[in-house]
Amino acid sequence: MKQMRQIQPSEALFLPFLQIPSGHHHVADALIAEYKSIYPNHPYEKVDILSYGYKSIEKLVSSTYLTWIKYFPEGYDRLYSFLVYKQGTKKRTRQWHYETLFRPILQKVVQQAEAKILFFTHALPSNMASVLKQQRKIEAITVNVYTDFFINALWGIEGIDYHFVPTLSMKKHLIQCGVKESNIFVTGIPVHPCFYYTASNQNQKEGLQMLIAGGSLGTGDLECLLNELNLSSRVHLYVLCGQNEQLYQKLHSKKCCHITPLRYLHSKQTMNQLYDRIDAVITKPGGVTVSECLVKRKPLFIYNALPGQERINLQELTRLGLVQAIDKNKPIGKQIMDYFSNDYKQQQLYQQLHNYLENREQDSVASIIKRITQQTNHKGGNSIYI
Repeated sequence: MKQMRQIQPSEALFLPFLQIPSGHHHVADALIAEYKSIYPNHPYEKVDILSYGYKSIEKLVSSTYLTWIKYFPEGYDRLYSFLVYKQGTKKRTRQWHYETLFRPILQKVVQQAEAKILFFTHALPSNMASVLKQQRKIEAITVNVYTDFFINALWGIEGIDYHFVPTLSMKKHLIQCGVKESNIFVTGIPVHPCFYYTASNQNQKEGLQMLIAGGSLGTGDLECLLNELNLSSRVHLYVLCGQNEQLYQKLHSKKCCHITPLRYLHSKQTMNQLYDRIDAVITKPGGVTVSECLVKRKPLFIYNALPGQERINLQELTRLGLVQAIDKNKPIGKQIMDYFSNDYKQQQLYQQLHNYLENREQDSVASIIKRITQQTNHKGGNSIYI
């Protein structure tokens, strides 16, 4: 193995997985923003243990993952459902193959950083930490921050001190797994703090304005959706093309007055301004985009669910009444316009949104982080941040 870079001393480590700009990284960034708001002078680091330990193969793993989803979606969905989801309610077993590869790496990262708290936004490093904590090889506070609306079988449970969950049903599931209720916080999927504020200087809108999202990795079939949408030209569409440069160039060259293509938006503040401008969002059920829309109280129309976790997210979000799944066998544009012409449907959705947001913790994520870092670690007994 090549010489790994030295991790600088850090009070907190934020641990996603892979370098794909996925929800795991967005949630880690949101947590970092919350952490910095209360501990502006405390060093921290975001570390992907795959690229840290096996940098030469990380890109291969990422591209293989995306290719598998694109060309063999049903196979990926069946395997994910069997290995990671359906077994999530059964007794957790040791993941020896993952442990061989990643447990020593995580242990080295934590020891080098001398970290006092670890935030996991992906199940795999959480699983490794669960084993290390039970073996007393790490003493840091461990926090699972779930980025989907369900808990898959890979997440570590024993040895994890705190859990930030999106829904009450996930909290109940963890209690059934033996987690103390006081160690579970219903936070929603954390989003950047700026999304809790309304952007200023919004111009008066004329007609409906909608955002089409879900193609930031180039895996969502946005072009097909646009061809089938068939909405009036009075409805302005913002299309978030993300890294799908081919789609961006195609839409840009058409110079259609009611369609505005957008590249990947790195600025959360710019994204917040866009949310405040639009009336609804058409997207796929990725945890972070959905969570941002729920916080902004925007109606969500789901047009495509990628295999694996997104399909399971859609099931749970539909059960909660928080999204409307588009029926591809019916005119898509008509389904959307029917919603906006039906006051009862709109009131019903806003009531479900209200219920979902009311069930969350009253304290902000930053306040919860401050609380758990200022009290004694109930597992290891070490006092944190007095």
